[in-house]
Amino acid sequence: MRRRRRSSFRKEKAIMLVSSCLVLTALTATGLYVRNKSQDKEDGYVVDFTALEESNKEKAGEAQADGSTGDGQLADSGELDYDPSFQEANSGDVDNPGMNMLGSTAGQNQASLENGQAGEGLADAAQNEQAAKDEELAAADPAEEVLEANAADAIAKTDDSSDTAKRDEDAMNTTPALDFTDSDTLVWPIVGNVLVNYSMDKTVYFATLQQYKYNPAIIIAATQGEGIAAAADGQVSSVYQDPEIGMAVVVNLGDGYELTYGQLTDLTVAEGDVITTGEIIGKVAEPTKYYSVEGCNVYFKLTKDGQPVNPLNRLS
Repeated sequence: MRRRRRSSFRKEKAIMLVSSCLVLTALTATGLYVRNKSQDKEDGYVVDFTALEESNKEKAGEAQADGSTGDGQLADSGELDYDPSFQEANSGDVDNPGMNMLGSTAGQNQASLENGQAGEGLADAAQNEQAAKDEELAAADPAEEVLEANAADAIAKTDDSSDTAKRDEDAMNTTPALDFTDSDTLVWPIVGNVLVNYSMDKTVYFATLQQYKYNPAIIIAATQGEGIAAAADGQVSSVYQDPEIGMAVVVNLGDGYELTYGQLTDLTVAEGDVITTGEIIGKVAEPTKYYSVEGCNVYFKLTKDGQPVNPLNRLS
């Protein structure tokens, strides 16, 4: 940008100098032309006083030869002969074309000189203006460079900030490579007896409810306040409150497998957290009214693509 501005200033300076030279040349040529024309006219209007005096003498001789009384008296009295043409020619009131032309020529020459000086003044003014622009540009260049550098730094910082924010967002939104195959096993979330077994092919008896029903999980006996460990690596997909199993945590294991832990309190994980096997995710809570007879327990359920799977077959 700075180079383009300098190039523009140089072009303007060159154009102004060339224009000034053309104006001066035109004014000089005009003055010379007018001067030559004036000299030609001056030569045509010069009065020949010698021829006029000889003409007057001839007239005086003819008057004496005629013997005219009036003319003789004038001759004897010694007065000068009166020649109207001569008097008019020498009178200050008579217009003199030659003198007028000389005055006009002088005026034109003076005007040409003034025009030349004016052209030189314009050229000097143009040079001074260009010099002022160059000085202003030179003085402004460092500031422009600083502004350009600051702008570049700001853009770079903005880009860096955007990239960092994007990386952070991607890190938060990216699901880790979870893998839980059909041959992988689980660890016990807590040590205890199974109060109610998994049963989806037939109903089992629930003492608190005093009825038989299907059970998609296993109910493990526990002590209130005891820590509950993660049975496998995974990522917490949801945390919710359920009237039957209390506070529950769902963990995505990968390959369509999910684990649900119920009857929890004092959670140490939240949605989106990645957990590892054996990590404490919460504590055993007081049982809900649906398990008041069974007592404190941990609700432990395994599903594959949303369908219940017997977790006892995977526990090691």
